[in-house]
Amino acid sequence: MTHTTERVTTSVMSLRHRFSLKRFFAGNGPERGPILLVQRRVYILPSKMGVYFAAMMLIMLLGAVNYNNSLAYALTFLLASVFFIAILHTYRNLLHLCIDVEQIPAVFCGEIAQVPVMLDNRRNAARYAIKLQLYDQQHTNVDVAGDQWQRINVPLLTAQRGRHAMPRLTLETGFPLGLFRAWAHAQRDVSYLVYPTPDQHHCLPDESSYHLDLQGDRGHGADDFAGLRNYHAGDSLRHIHWKTAARGQGMFTKEFGGDRAIELWLDWDSLPKLDTEARLSRLARWVLDANAAQVNYGLRLPNVHIPLGTGLVHQQQCLQALALYNLDSDTSSP
Repeated sequence: MTHTTERVTTSVMSLRHRFSLKRFFAGNGPERGPILLVQRRVYILPSKMGVYFAAMMLIMLLGAVNYNNSLAYALTFLLASVFFIAILHTYRNLLHLCIDVEQIPAVFCGEIAQVPVMLDNRRNAARYAIKLQLYDQQHTNVDVAGDQWQRINVPLLTAQRGRHAMPRLTLETGFPLGLFRAWAHAQRDVSYLVYPTPDQHHCLPDESSYHLDLQGDRGHGADDFAGLRNYHAGDSLRHIHWKTAARGQGMFTKEFGGDRAIELWLDWDSLPKLDTEARLSRLARWVLDANAAQVNYGLRLPNVHIPLGTGLVHQQQCLQALALYNLDSDTSSP
């Protein structure tokens, strides 16, 4: 009796999981690894046009019965066969499609992030007119040839700084006749970073915020060529000495000098009149301008200290610290 009860309970839970309304409307939530659209993940219902088409067939059938017209019967059954065959083709247009998402590049708040979605078609038949749409975002359409994969960037408008979970991706198709709408949900457990919006005011801190090196030129300026040094990860590609690299003599970086301040601290406490988001916005602008000016700069935030440095990696480190400032956890997305 106990084993029978357990089997019944397990069956009920299995059916409840299979027909869960949450999965029907929102999918399974974030998942690890590529997502394969098996039968239970693809849903299909008649479209508005499909409902009108079915109503038209019913009226034709009633007319054929009323007048006992063989030609009307033949036409009605022909259209009915097209209607039911469309179910199979629309459903198969999504079935067994594999979805994966690559790393999402970081953007500034207010910009449109491009989510790189990989569609792997492991069947011989091509997939046509597939609409990809992130939750509450604009959609994009794609075709995938048979036994091929397709990379498509799906737009995602950003509205808040921080690290965010990728929102739910919906794949939808009405191919071939638009009589049915098949859809599936996929959500990978990946995140993306949104930097604060840079302030529009292009002006680095005044000279009192600079730390001057009184020992003379160390090759961190930008005016005159000062020599070569070994390449370090994060060095600007514009400063690499490509001639020595082409001759197979190794990677070297050109150094420049000049009578200028070579060290700059971007300090949170130097902006006491601004609120939190305005300070982050101004500091983000300073990071971009300091990097463009090839200044050796560091960042000071409450409980965060990034030492002096240069290059793209250093810039990304500073911008990430600004993006995640005072955020205890990642911001979740639908």
